[in-house]
Order: sequence, then structure tokens, then C-alpha cells
Amino acid sequence: MTITVLLADDQAMIRRGLRLLLEDQPDITVVGEAEDGVEAIALARRLRPDVCLVDIRMPKLDGLEVTRALAGPQAADPMRVIVVTTFDLDEYVYGALRGGAVGFVLKDSGPALLIEAVRAAHNGEALVSPSVTLRLLKHMNRTGPTPRGRDGQPPQLSGRALEVVRAIARGRTNQEIAAELFITLSTVKSHLSGIQTRLGLRNRTEIAVWAWENGIVETGAK
Repeated sequence: MTITVLLADDQAMIRRGLRLLLEDQPDITVVGEAEDGVEAIALARRLRPDVCLVDIRMPKLDGLEVTRALAGPQAADPMRVIVVTTFDLDEYVYGALRGGAVGFVLKDSGPALLIEAVRAAHNGEALVSPSVTLRLLKHMNRTGPTPRGRDGQPPQLSGRALEVVRAIARGRTNQEIAAELFITLSTVKSHLSGIQTRLGLRNRTEIAVWAWENGIVETGAK
């Protein structure tokens, strides 16, 4: 299945670079480009792409306004929006995620993370750039109680599953986890699925929150 993507950025060179990067993947195609916020909303509603990549600073309407219009609580048929920006500011991170974005990726995070974010969004998951993960976990609370077992303690995970959890909490991508643990990408995905099922969590962001809340990762870990 091909993932369709809309690009919204006021810089033509950035859009071209993103298009070349994404369309180099066999399962991703760019179906439209917008150079301002108003055009982004109009194109998104007309083309209905699987994922919208939206820059923060754009003319007419900024990326946060676009995100709220397409993915916010008032959107009749919410879409999957990833904010892609140069600016690593708390107000942008929280504004984007509260506005309904399913991802927040910095432009200097590298192509692997951006591609994984697009695929994660298509699968209904969330992905945030590693450099903002720690701040996000400190300032935003996951809804619902921390998962507990029947004895009132956090569910037990295998040693390898815990290694995967720690890597996720540090903001590692699936590819990076596979390389660090010397396992295949499919094995990483299998562990992720099992972890989510066992902990009753929806995505890797919630896994990271669970890890930090339960002391699975040391505060100074990188």
C-alpha cells in the first residue's frame, strides 16, 4: 500500500528536498505541495492524503493553525499531521501535539526519522524527535493510570523487551534499535507489538512515558 503525503512549507528548496527523500521510498508518494497555510488546508481537504507534513512558520496561517484545522478537536474528519520544523521550542512542541499532530520532527533529525515518522503516522502511531522527547515527557502527562499488574506492580517484561523499551525512551528509531541490539528490524517491530499489548499502550510515545514513569531509564541516559 502506498502512503500518500502532502508537503506544506514556504521554501521551495525544502519541499523539493523532502519530495526527493520521500519518493525514494517504494511505499511513499507525494501527492501535493503547499507554500502557505491556507493552501495547505485547501489541498489537504481536497486530496485527503494519508499524512500531511507541515512546517511551523508559513505565510497566511502558521503550522499550528493548520494542524488545528486539519487534526484538532473541531475537525470533522481529522487527518494525520506531522509538524516538521527547524525550531526546537517548547511552545511549538506542545502547541503541535495539543493541536492534534501525531508527530513532531526537527529538520536536522535526519532522513531515517522523518521516513519512520511518516510510516508511524500512517499506522496511527506517534513519533517525536529524540532531542525533544525528554522535555516532552517531563511536561506532558499521559492520560490514564500507569499500567499495573495484578499485584499492583508494573508488568514484567523480558530482558530483551526492556532493552527495547529503554531504547525507545531515549528516542531511538527502529533502525537504530536494531543496530544497537544486533537484531533484525522485524524483530524490533515484533518486540514493539508485544510490549504494547502487554502494557496496554497505543504507541511508542506511551511506551517511553511508561519507561520514565517507572524508572526503567536513568535520568541522565542518552
